[in-house]
Amino acid sequence: MTIRVIQQGLATTVQDLGRPGYYHLGIPLSGAMDRLALRAANLLVGNDEGAAALEAVFMGPTLEFTQDALVAVSGAEMVPKVDGDPRETWTSFAIKAGQSLSFEFLKSGARAYIAVSGGIDVPVVLGSRSTYALGALGGHEGRPLQAGDELPIGASSGEKGEGVRVAEAHRRGPGNPAELRMLPGLYWHRITEGSGYSFFDDTWKVAPEADRIGYRFRGGKKLEFVDREQPFGAGSDPSNIVDGCYPYGSIQVPGGTEPIVLHRDAVSGGGYFMLGTVISADMDLIGQLQPHTPAKFVEVTMEEALAARKDRQGLLDTIRASFG
Repeated sequence: MTIRVIQQGLATTVQDLGRPGYYHLGIPLSGAMDRLALRAANLLVGNDEGAAALEAVFMGPTLEFTQDALVAVSGAEMVPKVDGDPRETWTSFAIKAGQSLSFEFLKSGARAYIAVSGGIDVPVVLGSRSTYALGALGGHEGRPLQAGDELPIGASSGEKGEGVRVAEAHRRGPGNPAELRMLPGLYWHRITEGSGYSFFDDTWKVAPEADRIGYRFRGGKKLEFVDREQPFGAGSDPSNIVDGCYPYGSIQVPGGTEPIVLHRDAVSGGGYFMLGTVISADMDLIGQLQPHTPAKFVEVTMEEALAARKDRQGLLDTIRASFG
């Protein structure tokens, strides 16, 4: 079975849960920006949670199916249509051979996940089917989809049937403003106490430069740095450091003006200081932020970060249990 791409949407890629274990070689995790939404979509159609699906950004593709399939769309509210007939999001629905799947305009969120029973069966590269477009790695020919592409679908097993849904109470999305919890980092001491307070007090907005590599924020006060003599090997700007490793979710502030949260396709190191790190429980929320969305950074302790991770795992367990 294959799916034919009639229209590719704005930026549609094949993603699963990513390829851990290669970041030290400069190859990022990649995978779904909203991992919970991907898992939910796969569960709805009877796939393994980590099966490859499509991640559509801001605008959905038009796909023609050559065989009957079960489909689910989660994440952003981008209503799917089968031959023009709307279907519910976060709910499994059937599609027949010869029918087309398209999408209405985006209503909320930023990334929708399209899971098909059997999963998208592109080749596995370094343990994952995820697309890392910057490195032309994985997915379908290492790039976003284009009209005319044909995507193979794996053999289906354990389908749940039509009408299975994730309850609205279990669908997690960012608030308004979005609250992104973070741990101050190793370089927090590089800014003044007043700048630290204003960073958390200010309301930031997502800049148009927001993608799988990183999300840029603007609108807050410029950071003030503690005076120091720049060490050998660091750049001349106070925000420069001797090259260091970047964790996922780390917050760079080049020149002290616009924070950038590194995401799934981020580089693994460089010469900008890291103000802190967004906790893992909130990384999915960033992937659903549209440009100009207001956001606030919220300081948490390690204990609070671990509790948030446990809560997120509990939500996933609840979703699993709801499917029996």
